[in-house]
Amino acid sequence: MLLQGHKLGKYTIIEPLGSGGFGAVYRARDTWINKDVALKVPHRQNLNFSELLREPRLLAALDHPNVVSITTAEKQENIFFIVMEYIKGETLENIIAKNGALDVTLALDYACQICEAVEHAHQHGIIHRDLRPPNVLIADSGILKVADFGTSRFLEIAAQGTTLIGSPAYMAPEQFEGKTVLASDLYSLGVTMYQMLTGVLPYETPTPSNLNKLMRGELVKTPGLHNPLIPRLLDDLIMKAMSPSLAGRYQNATELLSDLRTSQTRSSRIKRTSQETTKNLRNPSEGSAKSDNSTDHTKQLDSPNTPSARFCWKCNKPLHSRAGECPFCGEIQ
Repeated sequence: MLLQGHKLGKYTIIEPLGSGGFGAVYRARDTWINKDVALKVPHRQNLNFSELLREPRLLAALDHPNVVSITTAEKQENIFFIVMEYIKGETLENIIAKNGALDVTLALDYACQICEAVEHAHQHGIIHRDLRPPNVLIADSGILKVADFGTSRFLEIAAQGTTLIGSPAYMAPEQFEGKTVLASDLYSLGVTMYQMLTGVLPYETPTPSNLNKLMRGELVKTPGLHNPLIPRLLDDLIMKAMSPSLAGRYQNATELLSDLRTSQTRSSRIKRTSQETTKNLRNPSEGSAKSDNSTDHTKQLDSPNTPSARFCWKCNKPLHSRAGECPFCGEIQ
């Protein structure tokens, strides 16, 4: 544990930012160029130097706006550390803890940014293995950064319980059998999306007694049951990302990103249509002014040929006159 004011070469420790199973991260000041940076100090300093360099070399291969970038790796006062860009903002974990379920539009934006980072890493043959909200940073600018790429995770099942390194709540079923593939990250992203849209995890951390249920997909209920505002297309997308079988899951990040963008476009269109409908219901004269038909809008509303305003029987939100399904809660009308 490094204390405030501790100096490592040209870096002065300002404050701790967090600590995990493999290392601690500090905010520090580069006194040569007067810039804040993040220093990651591995807990295991007794590894051989080539092993210590494995993560920074892996990170150096990545260059993407949604991935925390690395500056260099150094060793000062017999302490090895990695120098990375400092992100001023919050973790996705803290945002969910404070706000609960996020707005669908915001959650889709975050999901697309995470998926773009994962796609970039996968194209370089890198599996994240620990994709979860604490490892996702949201800058004050709104740009999302994925951190801790390349961190390995293992689960050892002992006779009297489990010894965990990482976060089993986000692990794909095959990871409990010691297998990790690119689609394992997509499962973890599915769990993260589920949590963003509902404010809760899809299930409790699996134990040895219910691992078989996890493998069969019996622990997961659709996120729409927790949040009826989730569009059906997005609900299906998350369930596909969290398919317990590799064959039923998204095969690559590009495929998932394509569906996320389709869902994003459709969600924006529905939201825009809903806002226009609500506005016209509140200001009928304004809707009349935009119409090419010069007939008085009030008379149109009174006309027997004009459909009356409709509202969803379940969530009581306005519906398009010919809508067969509520765009807000998905209920059949």
